[in-house]
Amino acid sequence: MAIFSDPATLDHETLEEGATFAPRFDAHGLITVVTIENGSNDILMVAHMNAETLKLTLDTGIAHYWSRSRKAIWKKGETSGELQEVVEMRTDCDQDCLVMTVRQTGRGAACHTGRKSCFYRRITIDNGETRLEDTGLPRLFDPKTVYGG
Repeated sequence: MAIFSDPATLDHETLEEGATFAPRFDAHGLITVVTIENGSNDILMVAHMNAETLKLTLDTGIAHYWSRSRKAIWKKGETSGELQEVVEMRTDCDQDCLVMTVRQTGRGAACHTGRKSCFYRRITIDNGETRLEDTGLPRLFDPKTVYGG
């Protein structure tokens, strides 16, 4: 079972240079996770973990997040079949953010819209108006069929 330390027990140098994993959760008990695809290094999504979902992820090797909207544990792909197998997890210098490299299973879609990545639109400015432009990333599944509605 994964165990990590309380960052308040570490001095600055140990936190930033040492080998002790001591994730710094925010005031809501969450840490931000940037999830990238193994091999392509495409950014798939950004989500959050709490201590429980971080432990579940480390213990099982399958990505678990905390759903802020549902206020519940979210095992990525449990409904859609698009599980994320953890290849590597890194933390930044002050341990308040994670980058997780995963093998995206199923049809290869990390986004609930059915696309590979949640980042399928770019921000543009046209005649002073800020807009979103679809990048053309295709849907790999129909979300209405998978999730209902």
